[in-house]
Amino acid sequence: MLGQAPQPGQEIRTSEARVSESGESETVAIQKRIIILMGVMGCGKTTVGKLLADQLGCAFFDADDFHPAANRKKMAAGEPLSELDRQPWLRALRESIKAWLVDGRTVVLACSALRQSYRDILSADPQQVSFVFLTGAKTLLMQRVSARSGHFMPASLLESQLNTLEPPEGVLTLDVKASPSQLVDSIICDLKD
Repeated sequence: MLGQAPQPGQEIRTSEARVSESGESETVAIQKRIIILMGVMGCGKTTVGKLLADQLGCAFFDADDFHPAANRKKMAAGEPLSELDRQPWLRALRESIKAWLVDGRTVVLACSALRQSYRDILSADPQQVSFVFLTGAKTLLMQRVSARSGHFMPASLLESQLNTLEPPEGVLTLDVKASPSQLVDSIICDLKD
């Protein structure tokens, strides 16, 4: 459905298996079931997430689609969300993650997860949930968000996200100056370990 935003929680993209260069189907065995690509706006969470999901043959979801309408309206107006605003969104994400785990699904989720307390909420099962931190220079991030169209969040919110960000410790951290395919290769290598 080109041009239409997915409904909250709607699966954006799935694929059945990774296809090698020879055209053969192959499975990528990974250690974690839920892979959360995190970082501020403009770091490429959605682009990298869709590519990663294709490579893993699993579903991709964008956490922005789980926001209540009031949150989306507030962000579209350039207003940062309060901690209170984020709570229903975080609860909805946690419940979805728990359901995916119960169903035995592997899922790639693009989610800002800016604070450690948010990541703690999203880590429904730390043995099966992993975070990948996509980071980059502020100038690169601003170029990216200024150039994109059709996104409900204005570029003016980047500064607020950078101020809110608590960089995670002990997770795979990748600089987004690398290409999306290079980032996906790095993530897959890390997930196999």
